[in-house]
Amino acid sequence: MNMTSYFRPIVRTGSPRSKNSIFLAETKYWISEAEEIKLGETTKLISINDVPDWWKKRWLKKRSDILGMEFGFPKLMGILNVTPDSFSDGGQHFKLEAALNQAKFMEENGVDIIDIGGESTRPGALTVPILEEIRRIEPVISGISARSKIPISVDTRKAGVASAAHKAGASMVNDVSGFTFDSDLLPFCSKYKIPVCVMHMKGAPENMQNNPKYENILIEVFDFLENQIAMLVQAGVSKDRIIADVGIGFGKNLKHNLTLIKNISLFHGLGVPLLLGVSRKSIIGNVAKVKKLSERVHGSISLAINALGQGVQLFRVHDVAETKQAFDLWVAVNFGE
Repeated sequence: MNMTSYFRPIVRTGSPRSKNSIFLAETKYWISEAEEIKLGETTKLISINDVPDWWKKRWLKKRSDILGMEFGFPKLMGILNVTPDSFSDGGQHFKLEAALNQAKFMEENGVDIIDIGGESTRPGALTVPILEEIRRIEPVISGISARSKIPISVDTRKAGVASAAHKAGASMVNDVSGFTFDSDLLPFCSKYKIPVCVMHMKGAPENMQNNPKYENILIEVFDFLENQIAMLVQAGVSKDRIIADVGIGFGKNLKHNLTLIKNISLFHGLGVPLLLGVSRKSIIGNVAKVKKLSERVHGSISLAINALGQGVQLFRVHDVAETKQAFDLWVAVNFGE
């Protein structure tokens, strides 16, 4: 769906609150103005009264609870890569015991859901065979499920892997290809009523960073996610079970990534909870000149706090304890009675 005007809500917290403001998705965030974005034109600030009703309806509607996660306050998705080659923690949790210990640590430090992946999607990564991906993740998902009720998401593009993960105890599918890689994945998720995260990626991991270009990154990513959500709903996945992710670092250069984070409140217009994954990514290395991935926690939290201020609901992070501490303080300052 290509629209002429797009509206980015200017999300605020605290008081005094403008008389004509509305609350974002029945939370304590409020909106009284928006930025109107048109392709090829300078953006302009407008009153909430001048925003079309259908945009406002999507901003107003409460985001449905998914797997027990209520989205009035920020939620944390802990990253658990069971790979030898993921960009940040590849190899660290490849052995079963290390993976289970990391899951337990994240749970003790306030994570709301654990995202388990057996295929690296870092720039340049090649596709992992289905059976190998299953071999990596199945024992980890079974092991966590056996001793905990924490929801588990499987980070995969493949129906065969999602099926094995579901049988082992995973209850959500996080597809970095936005349901463009494997045509069998969507019917599977629809059949078993599995919540999904749909992400924007330009190209595939092996080639996505080869000079990506956009006419308008915000409009193109919005249109892609809007169309994919419509396709998911058409195929029988309830909108109440869909989360959207703009895909920071997936087929985007530094300027694209910074633009998406700065304007991420635009994507509330999709009418679903938003997930942001910026943890330890190259955007931090590029801006702050931090080569060592484990030392990018401060930059990761800085970007996450920026998005938290714009009402983003779910954050995919490596450093759970540190992020939770930062979020708890932000929430206390901005939402404390």
